[in-house]
Amino acid sequence: MGIKSYRPISAGQRHKTGLTYVELTGDRPHKPLLESLPKKGGRDNRGRLTMRHRGGGNKTMYRIIDFRRDKLDVPGVVATVEYDPNRSSFISLIKYRDGERRYILTPLEMKVGQIIVSSDRVVDILPGNATLLRNIPLGTVIHNIEIHKDRGGQICRTAGSGAQILAKEGAFAQVRLPSSEIRKIHLDCRAVIGQVGNLDHQNVSVGKAGRSRWMGWRPHVRGTAMNPIDHPHGGGEGKAKGGRHPVSPTGIPTKGYKTRKNKRTQVFIVRRRSK
Repeated sequence: MGIKSYRPISAGQRHKTGLTYVELTGDRPHKPLLESLPKKGGRDNRGRLTMRHRGGGNKTMYRIIDFRRDKLDVPGVVATVEYDPNRSSFISLIKYRDGERRYILTPLEMKVGQIIVSSDRVVDILPGNATLLRNIPLGTVIHNIEIHKDRGGQICRTAGSGAQILAKEGAFAQVRLPSSEIRKIHLDCRAVIGQVGNLDHQNVSVGKAGRSRWMGWRPHVRGTAMNPIDHPHGGGEGKAKGGRHPVSPTGIPTKGYKTRKNKRTQVFIVRRRSK
């Protein structure tokens, strides 16, 4: 995957870059695996704003992704590699031997026509194969990792992410996450071999504000530019620096303030992520 630049015929294209999408092979998504995705505008089920600066954007259909990888011991062939507007990674359509089709995340170096399998037994250490952590050798790079058995992968699903198995002790494996945090995960949890593809996603320059609006991001206004009633940093004569340590609109400190209070899962963290 490469990055392309544009000959600037407008100011918005001067620093704009995009992906070449040379890896993609599918033209249209598989219709049975599509669902409608209504816009929520950053609001929860009570209608309250829980995520600021969201709204608008292009209409998208949701692709149903197989995060569980629970179709066991049935070989599948990689049919297509497709673009997914709902995530940074690409997705691949897998056609299994019994005729069923499913979408999975596309790992690095997985090709169209490759045969993959998901099993609770030992599998070949090839990108796209899924098995239990107890069957994966130490030092292997993995993604789409389960935290709870049979719940589906919840860790390392974004473009370019991958974790590494460092050790196995008792019923748990010690996995180093992309944040450098080392966490204990049960050996009966399932993971997929390889690193998630589309590594160049992080190198793309948006180039103009309108492109952010296409993706559903609304403008972000600085707190110091607001009135005191709207933000703790607002107000003051002239250009004020805020007059206090940086906080969120609700007054929560935003630099170095620890918000983790889940003592129940604290025992699974071997080493916290570095600052």
